[in-house]
Amino acid sequence: MSNKNHQYDIVCIGVALVDSIVRGFDPKPISKAGFFADSGVLSVGGEALNESITASKLGLKAAIVTGLGYDAAAELIIGELTRNGVDISNCVRKEEIQTPVSTLLVNADGTRKSIMNHSHRYNFHPEKYMEVLKMTPAVAIGSLFRPPFNDPQIIRSVLSEAKNQGLVTYVDTKLPNYNTLSLEDIKESMQHIDYIFPNEDEAAFYSGEANPDRQADVFLKYGVKTAIIKLGSRGCLLKNAHERIRLTAMEIEPVDAVGAGDNFMAGFITAKHDGKSDGEALRFANACGAICTEYIGATTGIKNKEQVLARFT
Repeated sequence: MSNKNHQYDIVCIGVALVDSIVRGFDPKPISKAGFFADSGVLSVGGEALNESITASKLGLKAAIVTGLGYDAAAELIIGELTRNGVDISNCVRKEEIQTPVSTLLVNADGTRKSIMNHSHRYNFHPEKYMEVLKMTPAVAIGSLFRPPFNDPQIIRSVLSEAKNQGLVTYVDTKLPNYNTLSLEDIKESMQHIDYIFPNEDEAAFYSGEANPDRQADVFLKYGVKTAIIKLGSRGCLLKNAHERIRLTAMEIEPVDAVGAGDNFMAGFITAKHDGKSDGEALRFANACGAICTEYIGATTGIKNKEQVLARFT
């Protein structure tokens, strides 16, 4: 629960970027260098941005700590954060930062491929801007194993400071793109994670296990308090030392899976802020992730808490 002295309910730290989303790409050329697609749109994205916007829409006072350049992509991001009520006073803007831009090729079933570039190496050091942690009861890290959280020293600095401040820590994960870390490489930091949110592929990669229960057990062995494995169309699994909860996925017609995991995590954080149990928070999160996939874009589906509660109940 939020303390009345806290300026924010949640601070999200990590990447903000622009996605160029191409849906229904036809690989058959119509000319020497021309191709067709069903649609092409620009949408802001990145784990920290998606989580902060969704949390704000769900009623939390959300802030973001991210690095941006002075380019057109950064202006799109700042505008979208501001329109959605996210505090941007902790955004760090520098000439040497190139704001990341991704191209996403989205299939009819909502699955996608992402095209990255060297801007995704992300020359940003969030550990230098930790005063904001005094202003919140909780922090969301997005995403572990991707820049800037693919450096063990950065991971240790941010998570240890969060726990020194008594914060609840929520940590998203991604498969590596540049530096590859193992759980062993960051074992000193794992004990500072209250909730970790890998999807099944990520959990398999880092745990070496195929079974979701055993995947969760590996994270718990390293000191994580609660592991939540996102299983896509098969639902999700929550496991800690006290309970195991398995939920099936909601019945939906998916359009775009981009950002579903970030919406899921923001929903869980919101429900925990509201004093809900882990089980109740998991069901609310499940609805948030499902709603996200019914719309194109990572932050377009969720409108407000009432919308989710209508599906949740």
